[in-house]
Amino acid sequence: MKTRVLSGLIMVPLVLILYFRGIPLVLAAFIVSAISVYELLKGLSKIGIMGNIFISWGSLIALYACHFIVPGRHDYLTFWLVLSVIASFLGIFNIEKHRIEDALATIFSIVYIEFFIFHIVLIDEGSYGVLVWMVGITAIFTDIFAYFTGYYFGKHKLCPKLSPKKTIEGAMGGILGAVLFSIVFGLIVKIEIFPHMIVLGILGSIMGQLGDLTASSFKRKMGIKDYGNIIPGHGGILDRFDSIIFTAPTVYYYIQLILQR
Repeated sequence: MKTRVLSGLIMVPLVLILYFRGIPLVLAAFIVSAISVYELLKGLSKIGIMGNIFISWGSLIALYACHFIVPGRHDYLTFWLVLSVIASFLGIFNIEKHRIEDALATIFSIVYIEFFIFHIVLIDEGSYGVLVWMVGITAIFTDIFAYFTGYYFGKHKLCPKLSPKKTIEGAMGGILGAVLFSIVFGLIVKIEIFPHMIVLGILGSIMGQLGDLTASSFKRKMGIKDYGNIIPGHGGILDRFDSIIFTAPTVYYYIQLILQR
């Protein structure tokens, strides 16, 4: 538990980044994406699938370059995604070395990590940019409450084949923790959409836990315990930020479909 708590302190810089938002948040999203792509493709290489890290990183650089070149516009996203997919398939023209699975792995890293995490940037530059906090709040407090609730009260396994230590009680505790601190956040900022904090707390927590379990299922298929070893007690960057991969798009599209309709 001591290692777990110490590792949790690493999330303190995340709070500072969310406070300043803007450029620090964009740079953080870029760095997390770059390292996560490396960790994911390295994990896939363990089972003989060789995604192209250079194409994936090139796609990432192009995405954030577009963000700075045409700020406030999102119409480049589809064009960027199409070109990234094309580039991924061009990467297997050397058919003696590469297979179709290698191209699909490259596309997978671009969509699953780069595109999904970029939604944090999209939230921040929108009219409800303050709600980017909901990505961090639901991820952090779901993890904290799920861990301690499961530690003290957990009896029923949630997905034993994916994550043996996770329990149904822990999952419910995680949702409760996310909702409580989402409400606290709403009271602090006093935004006019306060009732939506409860909904976002529930959705963010559920999607975050699904993101965590999804990343665990990938690791099981790859035959690895962690994606990396950068963070003591948590493994790699992708191990620590896997929940926000699903949470960020959830918050963004909630804003687009519900709050801005």
